[in-house]
Amino acid sequence: MVFSHLGSLLLALSFLAVVASGSHRNLPILSFDEGYTELFGDDNLAIHRDGKTVHLSLNERTGSGFVSHDLYLHGFFSASIKLPADYTAGVVVAFYMSNGDIFEKNHDEIDFEFLGNIRGKEWRIQTNVYGNGSTSVGREERYNLWFDPSDDFHQYSILWTDSQIIFYVDNVPIREVKRTASMGGDFPSKPMSLYATIWDGSDWATNGGKYRVNYKYAPYVAEFSDLILHGCTVDPIEPSSKRCENAKSLEAISSGISPLQRAKMDNFRRKHMTYSYCYDQIRYKVPPPECLIVPQEAERLKRFDPVTFGGGRRHHGKRHHRSTQSGTDFA
Repeated sequence: MVFSHLGSLLLALSFLAVVASGSHRNLPILSFDEGYTELFGDDNLAIHRDGKTVHLSLNERTGSGFVSHDLYLHGFFSASIKLPADYTAGVVVAFYMSNGDIFEKNHDEIDFEFLGNIRGKEWRIQTNVYGNGSTSVGREERYNLWFDPSDDFHQYSILWTDSQIIFYVDNVPIREVKRTASMGGDFPSKPMSLYATIWDGSDWATNGGKYRVNYKYAPYVAEFSDLILHGCTVDPIEPSSKRCENAKSLEAISSGISPLQRAKMDNFRRKHMTYSYCYDQIRYKVPPPECLIVPQEAERLKRFDPVTFGGGRRHHGKRHHRSTQSGTDFA
């Protein structure tokens, strides 16, 4: 018991170091075989560079994916990802946590989804959070980036504790989800596995399905490296195992974003966020109770899309939004 408590305390302190420094460099990078197994795709999953880089491909036959060996209750999870280039409409690359295979009707999920686009238009990132099967309440946010994610590898990370979830891009926090009483069971709280996949999302991923995957440009290859699984593992035979109970001490990290990181997050959101469920007046006449409305975000999104975010009148035909990317470097 003493050892278990000490281990959890050390784990919490290491999480604190990650959050405080905004860096993953001190955490161990796993080879594929150490941390993961193939999920689907057969030959569309290829392992390279001493087993520490994985290529996931999508072609006319199938997509592909991998999943962590272990279930985790809280932790820091990260990968460097290079996305496919050129025409990628309809392509979805996902880096996410889920327990849908165990809790089919009340699963939890924490998502990074990368949505492809037509040639000349940028990839977009979507983040989402589900808890206890709360799929009827979408908590999506969507962003452009300040770089081309198909040019090189960039780090995408999830910090999940008992009290908060933080999404990072190249160590810049881009979204913080705090556990509140109003969320109830909608905050992810059950052990989850980590997944990475590439698949055909033609029905919705690009302009609501207007632009579909064109397999003339296949194979679409997403590259993953610098794989980090740093958390508290849970026995899949006993998902309710008490081994991670003391990880609740991670609540001490709930204010883990430094003032400098918060300034970077606010800057990112001000310049690059293109959608947030909290401001969607079509879906939610009253924002979900956990939403904290930021007037500057509300005004910017209203200017970006007055129909969705401002209660304006919808005109016939689909809207086409131009990217608001700038060349700002947040690193």
